[in-house]
Amino acid sequence: VRKRLMRILEIQGLNSFNFTPSCRIMTFNTLGCFKSSLLENCFMMYLFLLFLADGPSIQQVLAELTNQRTVPNVFVNGTHVGGCDSTYQAYHDGSLQKLLGDSKDVEPYDYDLIIIGGGSGGLACSKVVYETSSKHKYAVHTGNNTVLSILGLGGTCVNVGCIPKKLMHQAALLGQALQDSRKYGWEYEEQVKHNWEIMVQAIQNYIGSLNWGYRVSLREKSVTYLNSYGEFIEPHKIKATNRKGQVTYHTAETFVLATGERPRYLGIPGDKEYCITSDDLFSLPYCPGKTLVVGASYVALECAGFLAGLGLDVTVMVRSILLRGFDQEMAEKVGAHMETHGVKFIRKFVPIQVEQLEEGMPGRLKVTAKSTEGSEIIEEEYNTVLIAVGRDACTRSIGLETIGVKINEKNGKVPVNDEEQTNVPYVYAIGDILDGKLELTPVAIQAGKLLARRLYGGSSTKCDYINVPTTVFTPLEYGSCGLAEERAVEEYGKQNLEVYHTLFWPLEWTIPGRDNNTCYAKIICNKRDNNRVIGFHVLGPNAGEVTQGFAAAIKCGLTKELLDETIGIHPTCAEVFTTMDITKSSGQDITQRGC
Repeated sequence: VRKRLMRILEIQGLNSFNFTPSCRIMTFNTLGCFKSSLLENCFMMYLFLLFLADGPSIQQVLAELTNQRTVPNVFVNGTHVGGCDSTYQAYHDGSLQKLLGDSKDVEPYDYDLIIIGGGSGGLACSKVVYETSSKHKYAVHTGNNTVLSILGLGGTCVNVGCIPKKLMHQAALLGQALQDSRKYGWEYEEQVKHNWEIMVQAIQNYIGSLNWGYRVSLREKSVTYLNSYGEFIEPHKIKATNRKGQVTYHTAETFVLATGERPRYLGIPGDKEYCITSDDLFSLPYCPGKTLVVGASYVALECAGFLAGLGLDVTVMVRSILLRGFDQEMAEKVGAHMETHGVKFIRKFVPIQVEQLEEGMPGRLKVTAKSTEGSEIIEEEYNTVLIAVGRDACTRSIGLETIGVKINEKNGKVPVNDEEQTNVPYVYAIGDILDGKLELTPVAIQAGKLLARRLYGGSSTKCDYINVPTTVFTPLEYGSCGLAEERAVEEYGKQNLEVYHTLFWPLEWTIPGRDNNTCYAKIICNKRDNNRVIGFHVLGPNAGEVTQGFAAAIKCGLTKELLDETIGIHPTCAEVFTTMDITKSSGQDITQRGC
């Protein structure tokens, strides 16, 4: 039986059972055919073991050969594929197609790599692919639907995220600097006021220059750029639809998903009709006036902060806590500073309806909100309502289900392994759409670069998602790296931690006499690991610049002893981390009274 079976598999013909010798797919089954539309164009043979005298013996030999005791048992051109699920998986990952065709007859792919998404991660990946191996052909698609079509190359960060946000934050800081300057002896008679239109135009001009620079860079690297919406229609093949509705089709051996996220709406009457999101704010052609910011994310607080810094009446409506996922002591200090500087907070309320009272630029809106802790209802009028309650992954309408890529149905994000590979081997994903990973531009860039080097440069280096530094650009900036204090207690136990902290007063603020003992710094140390720093937090000016430097040290295993041995630069804000000697557990006063 074994010899006969091996002969059958070798010639894939079944002559001894009077089958045609030229079939490519052989299915051993007991009763009933394993049929599928995906194999309808293939010549398939069925060997029904139930009707053969030596069927049980054949099934036993099959089990010995393949370690598979179930049926159907599928072979393609003599190669064992597996059962029903394995055959479908082989179809989705493209290996079935390779087994079915002679290499000389297989039509070559249009590209070695197609990247769906023209944001920071996708662009970084395409750049490194070119630098690593110029023999590969690759394309970048920027996925566009009715919302995404307004974005240019660079994605959220460049067009409606990090770049315009930081520039508007800077505009607000300059307003504060103008006030401080009088104390430093600057005298000016002219009434100073802010012009929203001039600011927006300057920022959009800069963004436009970045868009153009990215396009030129892609052209120089021979990367095909398609400003189209990409959607999988079969394994290794996508349909690309541009703004005019024109459709083209493209195939590739490998795909990288870098589609990013879009702002989420509330799902209440009037939200999409009358409210805006951060996607709209940075190019808004008129000053938003009295503004309600709905949400307590870093996007919400950053926008509220710079709007207030530009002199606007700003209110933040918070459902529960500020800056979920961040250290809550730091988050509350951020909120307290914003309140001190004129931002109003409505806690434990959510909007339930937005009505337009008057059209205009801006117009007038009435917001009705309900308490999260009772039946209380409040109403208030605003010129603009900005929704910043989170973002949704752009994965549900790009045909992932067609090729079998799994997503987290709750949030639309894509589970991947430690090499950013999805459950379909030829499809990878990077950036904000990854399930359980950080939603930060530099993370997407790093992951895209390293993925390209692994795919085409022979590298084995993987993206490290641990101890990633970040900064919230609120009026008083908050930088962090490592664990929040709550998370550290949960992971290591309070008894195994030592928290060092201090208030500080930037020298630049002493002459204007503002915000004394408002800035705050703390480090969280693991006592059972040589007081290694596992959490770094700073609230103060230029927090991002401070945090970036210490992040490298934390990556290298920074300890409290090493900080103590480091000589600080005087006078700076960062030097407080080299002189910190008061622990939270001591209960000592951390107020600073001098230089």
